[in-house]
Amino acid sequence: MMRIFGYLVLLAIIGYGIWPYYTVYQLDKAIVQPSTAPLAELLDLPAIRANYKQRVTAGVKDVLPGNTSDPHGVMTWIGENLTRLGDAALDQVITPEWAQRTLRDAINEATKQTPAYLLAAMDFAFFESHNRFLIRIGDLGQGATHIRLSFIGGKWKITDIITSVTAIN
Repeated sequence: MMRIFGYLVLLAIIGYGIWPYYTVYQLDKAIVQPSTAPLAELLDLPAIRANYKQRVTAGVKDVLPGNTSDPHGVMTWIGENLTRLGDAALDQVITPEWAQRTLRDAINEATKQTPAYLLAAMDFAFFESHNRFLIRIGDLGQGATHIRLSFIGGKWKITDIITSVTAIN
Protein backbone atom coordinates (compact mmCIF):
# COMPACT_ATOMS: atom_id res chain seq x y z
CA MET A 1 0.00 0.00 0.00
CA MET A 2 2.84 2.40 0.85
CA ARG A 3 4.51 1.63 -2.46
CA ILE A 4 1.35 2.55 -4.40
CA PHE A 5 1.04 5.78 -2.42
CA GLY A 6 4.69 6.55 -3.17
CA TYR A 7 4.14 5.98 -6.89
CA LEU A 8 1.09 8.24 -6.86
CA VAL A 9 3.06 11.02 -5.16
CA LEU A 10 5.89 10.59 -7.67
CA LEU A 11 3.41 10.67 -10.56
CA ALA A 12 1.82 13.85 -9.16
CA ILE A 13 5.23 15.54 -8.86
CA ILE A 14 6.16 14.58 -12.42
CA GLY A 15 2.78 15.80 -13.70
CA TYR A 16 3.20 19.12 -11.91
CA GLY A 17 6.70 19.46 -13.36
CA ILE A 18 5.46 18.88 -16.91
CA TRP A 19 2.37 21.11 -16.62
CA PRO A 20 4.05 24.48 -17.33
CA TYR A 21 5.71 22.99 -20.42
CA TYR A 22 2.24 22.12 -21.71
CA THR A 23 1.29 25.76 -21.11
CA VAL A 24 4.36 26.79 -23.15
CA TYR A 25 3.02 24.59 -25.96
CA GLN A 26 -0.39 26.29 -25.67
CA LEU A 27 1.33 29.69 -25.64
CA ASP A 28 3.26 28.79 -28.78
CA LYS A 29 0.01 27.99 -30.59
CA ALA A 30 -1.75 31.11 -29.23
CA ILE A 31 0.96 33.55 -30.33
CA VAL A 32 0.67 32.62 -34.03
CA GLN A 33 -3.13 32.83 -34.10
CA PRO A 34 -4.61 35.88 -35.87
CA SER A 35 -6.99 36.38 -32.93
CA THR A 36 -5.76 37.36 -29.47
CA ALA A 37 -8.52 35.37 -27.71
CA PRO A 38 -6.42 32.19 -27.16
CA LEU A 39 -3.52 34.27 -25.81
CA ALA A 40 -5.81 36.37 -23.59
CA GLU A 41 -6.79 33.21 -21.69
CA LEU A 42 -3.12 32.73 -20.78
CA LEU A 43 -2.54 36.32 -19.62
CA ASP A 44 -2.98 37.89 -16.19
CA LEU A 45 -3.12 41.50 -17.43
CA PRO A 46 -3.47 43.12 -13.97
CA ALA A 47 -0.28 41.34 -12.84
CA ILE A 48 1.59 42.31 -16.02
CA ARG A 49 0.51 45.94 -15.57
CA ALA A 50 1.53 45.89 -11.90
CA ASN A 51 4.99 44.56 -12.77
CA TYR A 52 5.47 47.19 -15.48
CA LYS A 53 4.28 49.89 -13.08
CA GLN A 54 6.82 48.72 -10.51
CA ARG A 55 9.67 48.91 -13.06
CA VAL A 56 8.54 52.30 -14.38
CA THR A 57 8.14 53.72 -10.87
CA ALA A 58 11.62 52.53 -9.94
CA GLY A 59 12.99 54.20 -13.07
CA VAL A 60 11.16 57.47 -12.37
CA LYS A 61 12.48 57.62 -8.81
CA ASP A 62 15.98 57.67 -10.30
CA VAL A 63 15.05 60.66 -12.49
CA LEU A 64 12.94 62.77 -10.12
CA PRO A 65 14.56 64.24 -7.02
CA GLY A 66 13.25 62.64 -3.83
CA ASN A 67 13.41 65.67 -1.56
CA THR A 68 12.49 69.01 -3.05
CA SER A 69 12.66 72.23 -1.11
CA ASP A 70 9.20 73.27 -2.32
CA PRO A 71 6.43 70.79 -1.28
CA HIS A 72 4.05 72.50 -3.74
CA GLY A 73 6.55 72.71 -6.59
CA VAL A 74 6.31 71.29 -10.09
CA MET A 75 8.55 68.29 -9.39
CA THR A 76 6.43 67.29 -6.39
CA TRP A 77 3.27 67.62 -8.48
CA ILE A 78 4.76 65.49 -11.29
CA GLY A 79 5.79 62.80 -8.82
CA GLU A 80 2.33 62.66 -7.22
CA ASN A 81 0.43 62.55 -10.50
CA LEU A 82 2.71 60.13 -12.29
CA THR A 83 1.13 57.17 -10.53
CA ARG A 84 -2.40 58.18 -11.52
CA LEU A 85 -1.40 58.92 -15.11
CA GLY A 86 0.77 55.81 -15.28
CA ASP A 87 -2.10 53.51 -14.28
CA ALA A 88 -4.36 54.90 -17.00
CA ALA A 89 -1.60 54.62 -19.60
CA LEU A 90 -0.76 51.04 -18.66
CA ASP A 91 -4.43 50.05 -18.82
CA GLN A 92 -4.61 51.42 -22.36
CA VAL A 93 -1.28 50.08 -23.60
CA ILE A 94 -0.91 46.64 -22.00
CA THR A 95 -3.57 44.61 -23.77
CA PRO A 96 -3.68 41.13 -25.31
CA GLU A 97 -2.79 42.75 -28.65
CA TRP A 98 0.29 44.37 -27.08
CA ALA A 99 1.34 41.05 -25.51
CA GLN A 100 0.93 39.19 -28.81
CA ARG A 101 2.88 41.84 -30.74
CA THR A 102 5.63 42.01 -28.11
CA LEU A 103 6.05 38.24 -28.01
CA ARG A 104 5.97 37.90 -31.80
CA ASP A 105 8.60 40.63 -32.17
CA ALA A 106 10.88 38.99 -29.59
CA ILE A 107 10.51 35.59 -31.25
CA ASN A 108 11.09 36.99 -34.74
CA GLU A 109 14.21 38.79 -33.49
CA ALA A 110 15.55 35.62 -31.84
CA THR A 111 14.85 33.26 -34.74
CA LYS A 112 14.89 35.63 -37.74
CA GLN A 113 11.89 33.63 -39.00
CA THR A 114 8.25 34.26 -39.67
CA PRO A 115 5.81 33.01 -38.41
CA ALA A 116 6.87 33.45 -34.81
CA TYR A 117 7.13 30.05 -33.07
CA LEU A 118 7.98 30.29 -29.38
CA LEU A 119 9.36 26.75 -29.18
CA ALA A 120 12.01 27.61 -31.80
CA ALA A 121 13.02 30.82 -30.00
CA MET A 122 13.17 29.55 -26.42
CA ASP A 123 16.65 29.48 -24.97
CA PHE A 124 15.62 28.56 -21.42
CA ALA A 125 12.48 27.39 -19.63
CA PHE A 126 12.44 26.22 -16.02
CA PHE A 127 10.96 26.79 -12.57
CA GLU A 128 11.96 29.83 -10.51
CA SER A 129 10.01 28.44 -7.58
CA HIS A 130 7.18 25.98 -7.02
CA ASN A 131 4.62 28.43 -8.45
CA ARG A 132 6.72 30.49 -10.90
CA PHE A 133 8.15 29.45 -14.23
CA LEU A 134 10.50 31.50 -16.40
CA ILE A 135 10.92 31.38 -20.19
CA ARG A 136 13.79 33.20 -21.89
CA ILE A 137 13.61 34.11 -25.58
CA GLY A 138 17.09 34.81 -26.90
CA ASP A 139 20.54 34.59 -25.38
CA LEU A 140 21.18 35.78 -21.86
CA GLY A 141 22.83 39.18 -21.85
CA GLN A 142 22.01 39.75 -25.51
CA GLY A 143 18.69 41.58 -25.19
CA ALA A 144 16.65 38.54 -24.19
CA THR A 145 12.94 38.72 -23.44
CA HIS A 146 11.69 36.93 -20.33
CA ILE A 147 8.18 35.58 -19.84
CA ARG A 148 7.19 34.79 -16.27
CA LEU A 149 4.36 32.33 -15.69
CA SER A 150 2.71 32.03 -12.28
CA PHE A 151 0.37 29.34 -11.01
CA ILE A 152 -2.90 31.20 -10.39
CA GLY A 153 -6.29 29.67 -9.80
CA GLY A 154 -5.26 26.21 -10.97
CA LYS A 155 -3.69 27.49 -14.22
CA TRP A 156 -0.31 28.71 -15.39
CA LYS A 157 -0.65 32.30 -16.63
CA ILE A 158 1.72 34.96 -17.90
CA THR A 159 2.22 37.49 -15.11
CA ASP A 160 5.17 39.40 -16.57
CA ILE A 161 6.84 40.08 -19.90
CA ILE A 162 10.27 41.59 -19.45
CA THR A 163 11.74 42.97 -22.64
CA SER A 164 15.25 44.21 -23.23
CA VAL A 165 13.77 47.61 -24.07
CA THR A 166 12.35 49.41 -21.05
CA ALA A 167 9.85 51.40 -23.10
CA ILE A 168 6.47 49.98 -23.97
CA ASN A 169 6.05 49.77 -27.75
